[in-house]
Parts: sequence; C-alpha cells; structure tokens
Amino acid sequence: MFEAESSQLIEIIKRHGLVDERQLQELTEEHARSGKSIAQVLQDFGIVDEPRLLQLVADELGTEYVDLEKTELGADVLQSIPPSVARMYGAIPVRTEGDTVFVAVLDPLNPQVVDELAFVLGKDVHIVVTASDQIENALKKYYGEESQTMSDLLKNLGDDVAKELGEVLDTSDNKELERMANETPIVRFVQLILMQAIQDRASDIHFEPFEDEFKIRYRVDGALYELAPPPKHLALPVTSRIKVMSNLNIAERRLPQDGRIQLHIAGRPIDLRVSCLPTVFGESVVLRVLDRSVVSLDLANLGMPKELYDLMCEVVLKPNGILLVTGPTGSGKTTTLYSCLKKINTVDVKLLTAEDPVEYDIEGIIQCPMNPTLGMTFARAIRAFLRQDPDKIMVGEIRDLETAQIAIQASLTGHLVFSTLHTNDAPGAVTRLIDMGVEPFLLSSTIEAVLAQRLVRTICKKCRTPYEPSEALLNQIGLTPHDIGDKTFYYGRGCAECNDTGYRGRMGIYECLAVSDPIRELMNQRAPSVVLRQKAIEIGMSTLRESGLRAIFDGLTTLEEVLKYT
Repeated sequence: MFEAESSQLIEIIKRHGLVDERQLQELTEEHARSGKSIAQVLQDFGIVDEPRLLQLVADELGTEYVDLEKTELGADVLQSIPPSVARMYGAIPVRTEGDTVFVAVLDPLNPQVVDELAFVLGKDVHIVVTASDQIENALKKYYGEESQTMSDLLKNLGDDVAKELGEVLDTSDNKELERMANETPIVRFVQLILMQAIQDRASDIHFEPFEDEFKIRYRVDGALYELAPPPKHLALPVTSRIKVMSNLNIAERRLPQDGRIQLHIAGRPIDLRVSCLPTVFGESVVLRVLDRSVVSLDLANLGMPKELYDLMCEVVLKPNGILLVTGPTGSGKTTTLYSCLKKINTVDVKLLTAEDPVEYDIEGIIQCPMNPTLGMTFARAIRAFLRQDPDKIMVGEIRDLETAQIAIQASLTGHLVFSTLHTNDAPGAVTRLIDMGVEPFLLSSTIEAVLAQRLVRTICKKCRTPYEPSEALLNQIGLTPHDIGDKTFYYGRGCAECNDTGYRGRMGIYECLAVSDPIRELMNQRAPSVVLRQKAIEIGMSTLRESGLRAIFDGLTTLEEVLKYT
C-alpha cells in the first residue's frame, strides 16, 4: 500500500505528530531492512491502525475514505472501467457522477495513476482511499482472475482502427506518428502487453517485425513463449508508443537506442530497460523487466547450501580482496552481487558500483552507469572511485587487462572488490585473467573466492509427478543404478499454474572455488584450469554438476535442466 510515495506518507504522519525522530528512524530502518511498505511497518509497530491511516491519507488528498465491504457496486458503475484497465491499474470504480468516475486505487498517493486513468478512460477521475486488500478482493470478485486476452483486445481495437493506422503510417510524418502512438487503443494495447508480461513473471518482452508479421514474445524462466501476433501494421505505432514512453527519439529509426521506462502496475513499481535495434523490416524492441517485488536481493534467499552461504558471508565481510562471480549472460550474476552488497550495506560502509547499465536502484549505494562513447569505462570509473574514499567496490564486469589491473590495485590498497567474468566454471576465471596478462602472483594475493553459477528451472509444485528416467538419460549425467538407490525423480506434467510448461520459477546451482594456500601455489605456477579444478575438488569443492544433482534428488528440478546447463 502506498509503495510509490513512502516519503509522502512519512510527511503525513510527521505533520500529525504520530511519531518522534527516534521512532521515525526505527521506522525507516525497518522499512529498508524488511522491504515492507511504510504503511505496513506503521501498523506492525502499533503506531496507527489501518482505518485511521487511510482517513489521514484521504484528508491529505482532500477526498474521502470508502469501506468497499459496505459499498454496493452496481453493474453500470463497474462498466465504467474495462476489466483490463481495472487490473492494470489496480483500480475499482466506486460511483459515477456525470462524466466523473470516483475510483479506489492501490496507490492513491501516486499522481501518475490519476493522469493515466483519466487519459485511458477519457473521463474525469476522482481518487478515493480504500484498504488495498479490499481492492484486491473486489478485483477478483467483479473482474475475474483471468486477464483480457490479446485477441479480445485486438477485436476491440477494430479492423478500422488498424487500417487507419496502416494508411497513416505509410507516410514519414513524425508528428502524425507521435499522435498515433498516443491514441487510446494503442496506449491500452501496449499497457496490456506489459501487464500480461509482468503477471506471467516475464524477464524480457520482445517486439519483432518480420516481412509479413509482427511477433511479440516473452521470456519466462529463461524460455521464450510467443503471443498471438497482432496485425503487421501495428508494428510502427506500437514501437513508437514504447519510444514515447521511454523518451527516445521517435524519428530516429536507423541507429540503436537505449532508454528506460518506470511504471506502476497494480500498485507495484516496475522498471523496464528498453533497447531498440534497426532491422531490415523495422525496429526490433526488447524490454528487460526489472521487478523489485519478484527479485529477492537477499543472500539468504538465493538457495545456496549452508556451507556455501557461510563462506560467502565470510568473504563479503573481509576488509580487502576480490570476489568474482562467473557464468554466462542471464545466469543471475548481478543478482548475486547485489545480494552480497545488500548484506554489507550499513551506515558505516561506503559502497560504490560501476555498472553497464544500472539494473536496480539500491538506497545507500552510489551507483554509476557506464558510457563508453563518452569515455566512461569500467577502468576509468574504478580510478575515480579510489579518490572517493570507498570501503567496497563493485565493477560490473572485468573485460580487459586495464580493468583487471586497477581492480587488483584497488584490492591491494585495502578495498574489497566484487566483479563478474564470463567463464564456464570457477577455476576457468583464474586462467582467463592470466591469459589477459595479469601476473599470477598478483592474482594469488588478491582473489579470495570465485563463484560459478547457473540458473535452472524448478519443477511446478502443482503438477510435480514422480517418474523413472531412462537408462540412457542416467548414463548421460553419469549416474548408475547403484548411485540412485531408492531416490525418486520428478518432472512437471504441465498445468494452468505453469502455462503447461511443467516448470515455475528458477533456482541457482553453484560451484565455489575458495582460494586457499594449495590453490595459491598452483596459481603462481600458472597451472592450467584442469589442474586447479582437480585440486579444488580434492580439497572439497562441490562442482556445478554435483550441485545440480543435489537439486534433482531434492525434487526441485529435472535431469534435462541440469544436463542443459552443466
């Protein structure tokens, strides 16, 4: 509740003298620590109950507090907001007066919601204040669980509108193009696609123009799924709409562009990173969804085995050294590093990050986006960081010798450095850095640990079914009937909960090379990664494959997933 405007809520309670300075500090600390909303923390601390808080917010906004449980909502009132819009904005119409709709929303302190609702509905919107759980119950009761389908919405758009768009967009009139991008049907269509993607927990949304069709695909848990394709001539207005939302140049269609969209969908703050790429048949647009409410930036929630979690906690608390996280793109390296930073993000520690681009804004951490075209590279950023009196530094990626050398220099001068590297396994990171030209003795005296990781899809809990894998599959993963014993294997049969994929969510599998004296000795001798790996396993390193097998035996993932990634 009121997630968007925590600062506004704090101002209200301060003005009404409900908290003193000490309580206010405790409130904000608990809010930052637990991730709960300020409203929830206020209630947990017993400072103010929900009805009183809602009344205070209503007074602040010059509106009324409505108890939805005691309000009768007629069919004509409910029809004033289409189901897709109600779910998209977390909005329930309470009553209508002429052209004005009185609406209860999940986030009444966010003025953007009022403006967007008024625009999409084409009516005057007056906000009233209601308990968020009452709004959620009303959404389920009156507008159903299922979201309006794309095909329904396309019917509503109407062939006439689509044809009109097609005719207009044959011209290269950018003003006309901008006008079309702001037409209500296009606005609603794009909003619905974004909402559907976020409901389906998509990490990326792809808009792809081809010669005869316009495809829209979502990536959920690492796999791509295609939606029913809209008409081809919606490609330009839809991509133009996204460019308008992300403040990109609508007239530039020959060069790649990057931007960012910040939205509130059903009361949740969502960040979208936008990338436009010119292709033969128009612009391909990909949106990376950064939903803070889905990603848990907490080391304890990453599913690491206890001994690995303890080791990571030990490493992040060291005064200096280097922690490397390796793996391919999309293996969750950044999430792991953010979780490490969050663990040590306290008032007495100065944290600086150099990222390309900054994925999540974290309070208390100074984050710098890279801009190579202006000469702002990782190496230059770390040099500047060292003059900012930091304790810990995160470098998005070590890509070249210069960055590696400055990271080592930072570590040797008493800073803890976190970074990522693209290698297949943990020992491979050491040999990659030596290949770049880093002196082995520098590596052996700075690297504290290398964590390799992969993300595997987890079996859907609703349709998890035991089965007996074939002997060929067991041979592929190197298991014998003797290894299996009486262990049970599972797979997902496929159900509505997981969109018939059998998988829902992902988990990490890990391999951690803790740099001890025997490993340091081998590093100084420039030993190949095979030798490093053998020695690490000998002294207790658990490999990615072993971590995957543990997840299989715990009934969390399948043989196929582990085979695919290890």
